[in-house]
Amino acid sequence: MGKNSNYEDYPPQPNNPTDEQRYLLARYALGQKSRLEDFENIKDVTSPPIDITTIVQEGGLKGCKVGIIGGGLAGMSAAFELRKLGCDITIFDAQERIGGRVYTYYFDHNKKHYGEFGAARIPVTHETTWHYINLFKLPTIPFIQVNENSFIYLRDVRVRNDPEGRNVQNFIYPKYDLTMQEKKLSWQQLISYGLDNALLYASPEVRREVAEVLNTYSPQILYWDFNSNRNMAETLGLSEEAINLISNFIISAGANLFAGFVDYIQEPYSVDLSFVYQLEGGNVNLPMAFYKALLSEKSEKFYGDLSKECLGNVVWKSAHAVNGIYMDSEDGKPILSSKSLKTNNSLHEKFDYLICAIPFSTLRNIEINPLFSNIKMQAIKEVYYTPAHKSLLFCRKRFWEEGGPKEQIIGGISYTDMPISQILYPSNHVYSDKKALRNIEKYYPYYNSKFSEDGPGVLAIYNFNLDTVRLANMTENERFEEIKREIEKIHGLPRGCLDKIVADCKTVNWNSEPWFRGGLCMFTPEQKRLYSYAAAYPEYNGRVFFAGEHISSKHRWMQGALKTGMEAANSLAYAFKYHNT
Repeated sequence: MGKNSNYEDYPPQPNNPTDEQRYLLARYALGQKSRLEDFENIKDVTSPPIDITTIVQEGGLKGCKVGIIGGGLAGMSAAFELRKLGCDITIFDAQERIGGRVYTYYFDHNKKHYGEFGAARIPVTHETTWHYINLFKLPTIPFIQVNENSFIYLRDVRVRNDPEGRNVQNFIYPKYDLTMQEKKLSWQQLISYGLDNALLYASPEVRREVAEVLNTYSPQILYWDFNSNRNMAETLGLSEEAINLISNFIISAGANLFAGFVDYIQEPYSVDLSFVYQLEGGNVNLPMAFYKALLSEKSEKFYGDLSKECLGNVVWKSAHAVNGIYMDSEDGKPILSSKSLKTNNSLHEKFDYLICAIPFSTLRNIEINPLFSNIKMQAIKEVYYTPAHKSLLFCRKRFWEEGGPKEQIIGGISYTDMPISQILYPSNHVYSDKKALRNIEKYYPYYNSKFSEDGPGVLAIYNFNLDTVRLANMTENERFEEIKREIEKIHGLPRGCLDKIVADCKTVNWNSEPWFRGGLCMFTPEQKRLYSYAAAYPEYNGRVFFAGEHISSKHRWMQGALKTGMEAANSLAYAFKYHNT
């Protein structure tokens, strides 16, 4: 939502928004950024591609064997679409857990107390994501990411996160050697001035390119691609102290100041962090809906009027790791070599087509013979994944909600320059009731709520890059101790008081997850120019296709995985027509 707007101006953010309600929110956010003219372009570039049955008729690929490497959202969306054509699909997923980077962790059997290790937020502008949410009829609730009672703790000074940023200006700015002009601006305005407003220097047609994968880009996009986040902030006039200050509030970019600026600016372009949602009960409900649809024989439940006879068969091989991709020397079709992680049995199987929907960080260790194109192999080797870590703390009581309405932190984020970087407060325990707390009504007029201060809750700690490396690689006990002590400092609590409150702690370091080996794709300077188009380009004469957030222009979001999965399926359908004419 707009950081500098009056609360009274906010359009309501209801549960289960209709498309028109989402568009209202998106237009409002873009209006706050003086870019309302971008709405139609954003809607267009984030929408699903054409339905696959307009390329090949329903059931038209009966008997066609398709292998999909990776059972995350990209592989699932590709399989879901290809099943409409009657393909015989085998999905190889090295994990037993369903969801890929969507990872909801439940601390209780009733699945009431949970947090997200992976994808946590769904922007209202991500059309492909909402296409599937609506298709599967999944209930959504707002993700409350701004709360004026949360804290900002920088250079040993603790203040409340008031919406106008005055507390930071009055009490934290003196700790930074800012210029006279910078001191006049709130930290929100500094971010806009030093980063986001770069979008206003380009036309709507050029701005659109930050959210596209193209063979060639406009000079302005190449300029943004050439520069790092730090370079651009300096070029736009921010001092080093101001850059250091705002890096604590935009941690994906702030922890990756030497990553490519064009990779950062794609998020402000589509106002990804203005109005966001989450799935009620956990975001894993989206991949679970795919999983049920892929293995269900009830076509009408998931595929509408499509007859059961048209649907293809899906075999899901969990705990099955692919270790080789080869090309048959006689007919040019791809062959997969895989191994069951349970039985250690190996399997070699030939397919008509393959979709590779795993990160390049894991594809790097798969044998490929013959090699893909030179530029593809270079991309597999060089595309950067920022380290990312989350720790979830299961607390016996929600101590952050204690006190009167002016003290309660219900949803929102606290920011710090300490290693934990940020604390995310839960809002998924909010239930409808006639009585509402004032600080929630300001942000979410339809989100009427009632709370029990004594109830348990889950805090999330989230950081990137070097802070991930340094915190996540501590021993479990050391890390747990460090996190608790830093939270106590941020909240002004006595040292050691959380020892009796925090009942459990669980950490995921995505760098050390064996089937990811990196957090999230984040291009370094010039990688968009070099690799974005090449990464998505098919190999083996149109027999091997690629999907995933790293293939998309929407790195780090479910949107990128889902849309590239659909696009890979469509490309496969076109290739089938070509190979069979």
